[in-house]
Amino acid sequence: MPSTVPEGRGGSGERTHVAAAVVVDAEGRILIARRPNHVHQGGLWEFPGGKVELGESAYQALVRELHEEVHLDVEHARPLIRIPYDYPDKAVLLDVWRVERFGGDASGREGQPVRWVSREELHQYRFPAANAPIVAAARLPDLYLITGDFADFDDFTRRLRRALAVGISLVQLRAPGLKEQAFARLAEVALSVCRMHGARLLLNASPRLAQTLGADGVHLNGERLRACSERPLGPDRWVAASVHDIGELELAQRLGVDFVVFGPIRATATHPAAQPVGWQALKHLTEHAALPVYALGGVGPTDRACAFEHGAQGVAAVRALWDSEDR
Repeated sequence: MPSTVPEGRGGSGERTHVAAAVVVDAEGRILIARRPNHVHQGGLWEFPGGKVELGESAYQALVRELHEEVHLDVEHARPLIRIPYDYPDKAVLLDVWRVERFGGDASGREGQPVRWVSREELHQYRFPAANAPIVAAARLPDLYLITGDFADFDDFTRRLRRALAVGISLVQLRAPGLKEQAFARLAEVALSVCRMHGARLLLNASPRLAQTLGADGVHLNGERLRACSERPLGPDRWVAASVHDIGELELAQRLGVDFVVFGPIRATATHPAAQPVGWQALKHLTEHAALPVYALGGVGPTDRACAFEHGAQGVAAVRALWDSEDR
């Protein structure tokens, strides 16, 4: 008999608690399996896992289900994202873990097809609606670079290349001091550099400019977020947003934003007047979130484990990633 958890956000009654895994192999591929046609959401692809039995922890259920379902033995896993979701006929809580160390060769022990796919191939498969945030979390890295100050375009290019060379793969171009024409020129430079390194670039600018320049997406500041009445870009581009409270989070979710940043967690030199919210506020927000959340403000790569513990995808940073010679 599956365990249930009390009503979460937007649902009614009790939720079926499900442990699921984003299993990543040494090549960075992700394991997916197809649901049998006769079960709920049958015929769609999913991340392997199953119901948490009465008396089990989510981690215990994860270990058991991966062994029973796809013949893998978990050696290490960490929390990735928790998603409450209400289908017309069922309410679930998806407790998702990232598994990068495991033993065994994946196979469908119940006869279900399984596949290893790249992160960018995930969007080609049909998943249950509740899995959309998991797909986003699986595709996103745990570091999100926000560009900071620079002396000139040459200095900007040097700093960006340095960051990308050590593994940064998601960048927000933020240059509030530039007028639109100069920002557009800088964005073209940034896009060229990011393309050379296989990184994705989001513009902290109007969605129109992001689409015109062919950027990978847009990052909405608070003003642009509140001005939106619908998702500003199609599903082929990323839409991110900065949020500062539950109300802005709920607005972002209604608009179909893919992920958000929240903070400042600690005091930061880039926004000295902003009051730090702390890690517990991050945890409170992630418990209400049905999409990936990055911790922002006074945090860096060494804070990733703490961010994971508080429900975040990872950390977003300016100074710790843009100004630092050692990452």
